[in-house]
Amino acid sequence: MERDQLDGMQQAEQLSIEVSRRSALTMLGKLGLGAAALGALAKGASPLEAMAETRPEALAKHSYRFVLVNHVTTNPFFVPTKTGAQDACTLLGSSYNWTGSINSNVGEMVTAMQTAIAGSVDGIGVPMIDPSAFNAPTRNALRKGIPVISYNADVQASGRLGYIGQELFASGVSMGQRIAANVKPGSKIVLFIATPGQGNIQPRIDGAKSVLNAKYNVSTITTGADANGERSAVEAFYVGHKDVKGMFAVDGGSTEGVALTSKKYGLQKKGVYTGGFDLVPGTVKAIGTGDMGFTIDQQPYLQGFFPILQMFLYKASNTLISPSDTNTGLKFVTSANIKSYQSSSPFEGS
Repeated sequence: MERDQLDGMQQAEQLSIEVSRRSALTMLGKLGLGAAALGALAKGASPLEAMAETRPEALAKHSYRFVLVNHVTTNPFFVPTKTGAQDACTLLGSSYNWTGSINSNVGEMVTAMQTAIAGSVDGIGVPMIDPSAFNAPTRNALRKGIPVISYNADVQASGRLGYIGQELFASGVSMGQRIAANVKPGSKIVLFIATPGQGNIQPRIDGAKSVLNAKYNVSTITTGADANGERSAVEAFYVGHKDVKGMFAVDGGSTEGVALTSKKYGLQKKGVYTGGFDLVPGTVKAIGTGDMGFTIDQQPYLQGFFPILQMFLYKASNTLISPSDTNTGLKFVTSANIKSYQSSSPFEGS
C-alpha cells in the first residue's frame, strides 16, 4: 500500500513538473523569446535561465562578481532582497555575495566593503545607515572603477552612483497623515524605533513627527536591534500606558512587536489604532486577523534586483549607462488587500 502511494505521489509530482514546463514553454513562445530559450527550458532550465538564453548581443554574458553588503544579514525582511539579487544574476549571467553585519555594526560593514574592494569585485551595493562611515570606502571603490550603489538607506554625500529604495522621509510623512486621519487629535500616541539615528529608519520617524507633533501627545520609544527585545519593549510600554490611542513603529521588528501586542491585548477592538512598516510574518498575520491597522510595503525584492541590474549595465556599457535613483515605492497594506500577501511568494520572502 505504501509503495503504491509513493508511486502515485511520484507520478503526480512528475505530471506537475511537466504541466509547469509546458505552461512555461507556451509563455516563452508567446513572448517570442526564440528557440534558444525554448530549448533550454525543454532541457530542464528554469524560466529565468531560459530567458537568459535570449540575452541580446549588447548584453552578452559577463561573469561579473557583485557584492551586497547588509546591516542585518540574517533578518527575514531581506530574504526577498536576496531573491531579487539572485534572479538578476541568473538573467544576466553574473553572481553576487551577501555579506556585512548581523546587528548593524557599521565597522563590520565597512570592513566588508574594504574586502570587496581588495578583491576587485565588479560592483558593491550597501545600505548607508551611517551619515559618514561609508564615504571613504565608496570613494576608494569609485577610484578603482568599482561602482557603488546604496540600497535601503542612502547618504547622497558619499558619492554613490545611485540609490535604490523607499523615499524614507516621505514614507514617514505618509504614515503620519494616515494616523492623523484615524486617531482623534490630542490623543496619546507612541512611535517605536529600533535604533535612533540609523539612516534607514530615522528619516521615517522624522517624517511622521513632522505631521504628528503639533496635533498629538507623542512619545518616542527605543526598542533595540534584537527582535525579542523589540517585542518586549513594545508590550512593556502598553502595559504601563493603557490610555494610549495609537501605537506605531518605523522598522520591521518593532512593527511586529506592535502587531503581537495588539493581538495579545485585543487593541484594535479597544479602539487603539496600530501600524508600521514591512511585512514580517507576525505583522501579516495580525492584519489578516484584524488585529493590526496597516503596514507599509517598500518592495524589498526590488532592492536586490535593481542594484545588480544597474551595476551590470554600468559595467557592460563601459560606464555609458549610469545608475539612477530608483524609488521602490510605498504601498499601504491593510485588511482590504492583505490576501495577496498571505500566499507564498518569493517576491515577499515567503
